[in-house]
Amino acid sequence: MRVTQNSFSQSLVTRLNTLTSRQYNLQNQVSSGLRVQAPSDDPTAMEQVLNFQTNQAQQQQYASNVATLQSRAATTYSALQQLQTITSDATVIATSAGNPTQSDMTVYAGKVSDAIDAALAQVNTKDPATGQYLFGGTNSGQPPFVANHDASGKITSVTYQGNTSVNQSEIAAGSTVTTDVLGANTSGSGPRGLVTDSNSGADLFNHLIALRDHLLANDKTSVNTIDAAALQKDENNIIYQVSVNGSVQNQLQNAASSATDSSNALTQMISKASDADLVQTMVQLNQAQTSYQAALQSGAKIMQLSLLNYLQ
Repeated sequence: MRVTQNSFSQSLVTRLNTLTSRQYNLQNQVSSGLRVQAPSDDPTAMEQVLNFQTNQAQQQQYASNVATLQSRAATTYSALQQLQTITSDATVIATSAGNPTQSDMTVYAGKVSDAIDAALAQVNTKDPATGQYLFGGTNSGQPPFVANHDASGKITSVTYQGNTSVNQSEIAAGSTVTTDVLGANTSGSGPRGLVTDSNSGADLFNHLIALRDHLLANDKTSVNTIDAAALQKDENNIIYQVSVNGSVQNQLQNAASSATDSSNALTQMISKASDADLVQTMVQLNQAQTSYQAALQSGAKIMQLSLLNYLQ
């Protein structure tokens, strides 16, 4: 079959364009280190990469959620520790041995009054990262506890204005957790309340106020029997909350490690699916460049022969 000069020219141009495109793609792979940058490069590999990237984004979101919760849990733990110290000191006063004088009782009452103020400050702690109050449930935009004072400035009662709902955050696929501690729960079900809890018998502010008033009245019997027993319930309840917080922090630490490990594993899988083998790619690039030069040289020779034939 006779091949026309025009057909040869078109074939040569097509061949050179193909080799030019291949060189460009291989050079791009060498410079970027990526074998797959567009679906047309390798549709199957691109689909894998996109799936891996979606999963990795989810793991990164889990890690972000965990970091936020860890900060919140740490702030909560600090407040719980302070409350534990306050209730422990109050229990010591209520169960102190000996036969205190009226003057001693007045001094103790002053300490308990200070303890009430300190406890109020702790239960109205804010999350420094978000500005939300920690112990008001999902009603976290206002102080969860409000104090009422008498004419002399003493706190006579404390009212809870939070709710009994808590926020849940996803820290892994199908796994949610909360670091929230309800300030009060008198419903008889659900999470324990920190200050007031009907199941455990905790009622911290009322018990502290009662202790202070019994001390001021020199009512040693009520202090040593009623108040001591009541404050022990508050102390036990706060110890329980500290324990729960510790358990949650351990869970968050495990979730953080898991999210990091999963994200790193996905990074490796993305790399395996999309990265170029630089040694192999360089070999292919050299082959493409050699083929391009050979095509140019071959085309030039044939074109010269064709021209000579024409002139003859």
